[in-house]
Amino acid sequence: MADAKSQPTQEFERVLKDSATEVASFERHRKSPLERAQHVLHGNPAFVPLIVLVISLLLFGLLLGTKFFSAFALTLILQQVAITGIVGAAQTLVVLTAGIELSVGAIMVMSSVIMGQFTFRYGLPAPISILCGFAVGGLIGYVNGFLVARMKLPPFIVTLGMWQIVLAANFLYSKNETIRSQDIAAQAPMLQLFGGQVRMGGAVFTFGVIAMVLLVLVLAYVLTQTAWGRHVYAIGDDPDAAELAGVKVEKTLIQVYTLSGLICALAGWVLIGRIGSVSPTAGQFANIESITAVVIGGISLFGGRGSILGMLFGALIVGVFQLGLRLLGTDPQWTYLLIGLLIIFAVAVDQWIRKVAG
Repeated sequence: MADAKSQPTQEFERVLKDSATEVASFERHRKSPLERAQHVLHGNPAFVPLIVLVISLLLFGLLLGTKFFSAFALTLILQQVAITGIVGAAQTLVVLTAGIELSVGAIMVMSSVIMGQFTFRYGLPAPISILCGFAVGGLIGYVNGFLVARMKLPPFIVTLGMWQIVLAANFLYSKNETIRSQDIAAQAPMLQLFGGQVRMGGAVFTFGVIAMVLLVLVLAYVLTQTAWGRHVYAIGDDPDAAELAGVKVEKTLIQVYTLSGLICALAGWVLIGRIGSVSPTAGQFANIESITAVVIGGISLFGGRGSILGMLFGALIVGVFQLGLRLLGTDPQWTYLLIGLLIIFAVAVDQWIRKVAG
C-alpha cells in the first residue's frame, strides 16, 4: 500500500520538477537582444565609447574624405588629446573609488611651474627641478587623500578647495610670469623632452603621445591584473564591504590620490613639451576636460565600474569632434554643444546599464 501511494507522489514531483526546468529554460531563452546587449555593456563598459569613436571617425571620414583619414590628421588627434588623456588617467583612478578630483588641472600647472621656476630662478639642474615638480604633485595628492580617507571629508569639497588653493599659490609663486620657449630650449631642453617627435611616413607621434599610451596601458594592467587594482574597484563599489573583506580602504585611498597627483605632475612635464613654454595660465580647463573624457568613456561616477581604456576612447572622441568640425569650418561652439550632448548621453547609458544589469 505504501508503495502504491508513494508512486503517484513521486510522479507528481517529477512532473513539477520538469515543469520548473522548462519554465526556467523558457525564461532564459526569452531574454531579448536589448537585454543581452545591456549585460554585455555592463561587463564591458568601454564598448560604448569605442562604438561612438568608430561611428565618429566614419562620419567625419565620409564628410571630409582623405583629408580626415590622412596619417597626419589622425596622429594630430592623438597630439591634441595627450594632455587630456594623461590627466584623465589621474581622474579615472579617483572616480573608480566613487570620488572626484577637481584639482587635477591646478596640480598639473603647479608642477610645471615648479619645474620651470626651480630651473631658471634657483639654477637647479633640470632633472632635479623635474623631480621637485613630481614631489609637489605627489604631496598635493597625498593631502587630498589624507583629508578624504582619514578626515572623512567629501572628495568634491576637498578637491574644490584644493583647486582654489593651488591655483592661487601658482599665480602668487610664479608672479604670473611665463618662461619663454627660446630660453628653455637654450638652457634646459630636458623640460621640453615630451615635445620631441617620431615620424613614421606621414604620421607624427610626439613623445607626449607615446607617454600617454604607455601610461594608459600600464594602468589598465594594474587595475585589472593586480590585487591593488581590484581593491580600487571594490572601494568604489562598496567601501564597507571592501573593508570587511580585508581591504585597507584608507591606505588605498591615500595611495590613489597620491598616484593621481604624480600623474598630474607627469602631465605638467608633458604640457611644457606640448606648448614649449612654462605658463601659469596654461591648462585652465584640464579638470573639466578630464571629467569629460571619463564620463564619455563610460566610467561610472558612482564608482566601481569602468575601464581606463574607455577614458582614452572618450578623450579621442572629443579630439575627433574638435578636429573634424574645425576642418568642416563650423563655429567652434558646435563642438561644445555636441560634447555636452555626448556627456548627457553617456550618463544616461550608464544609468540604464546599472538599472537593468546591476
